[in-house]
Amino acid sequence: MDLIWMMAMISISDLERMRDKKDINGLIKALDITEDKRIREKAAYILGDIDAKEAVEPLINLLNDEYWPIRKAAVVSLGTIGDKKSVEPLIDVLKDEHWHVRETAVWALGAIGDRRAVEPIINALNDGSLNVKCEVVDALGNLGDDRALEPLKGILKENDYILRSCAVMSLGKIGDASVEYLVSSLGDESYLVRVNAANALGTIGDKEALPYLKGALEASNGESHEFESALKRAINKIDSK
Repeated sequence: MDLIWMMAMISISDLERMRDKKDINGLIKALDITEDKRIREKAAYILGDIDAKEAVEPLINLLNDEYWPIRKAAVVSLGTIGDKKSVEPLIDVLKDEHWHVRETAVWALGAIGDRRAVEPIINALNDGSLNVKCEVVDALGNLGDDRALEPLKGILKENDYILRSCAVMSLGKIGDASVEYLVSSLGDESYLVRVNAANALGTIGDKEALPYLKGALEASNGESHEFESALKRAINKIDSK
């Protein structure tokens, strides 16, 4: 009873001391015993900060908490810890009612890098939240799976240039199979998309992109210094290989 009372009176300062001491058991107990939502949320974040692998199951249990910031904190920490046991529970979180939590779940799955998440993340492109879709595009690049090629190609037709820009960066992470899609983005109406496409092609280093990069440089005719610089860097990178 004394322990329950003590934990109910826990403060942020107490949590910070637990962080310093890496008191994982104390932090896990704080998730359940205290009724203070802020304390529980903070404890969940700290467990991720200190890479507390022993806390994976307690954090998974928080994914159904009624307070969405606590769910988000648990998701962030699970993504940071990176234990594969959390992949399936995090896939379920892609259906969470709050977009902040869904967005963070996409990030966490991308950070863990388990290919089981590829199809569920692709399906999350249908999410109504632009923030979630941006995170999905980024995660698909981090996962580096060829199954993402066609969905990312579809994003290149979106009206939002930020989404298109994210898509070309992710295509660059996937590698050689992305070259034909990235080449088409050298003519995008947004200079940011064009710059990112050039940078991605330079990183991939496929010599088949050279004629397109050189053609874009000739056609640019001083239109955008940043784009031309990106094209020159990409050309030099590929030529030096």
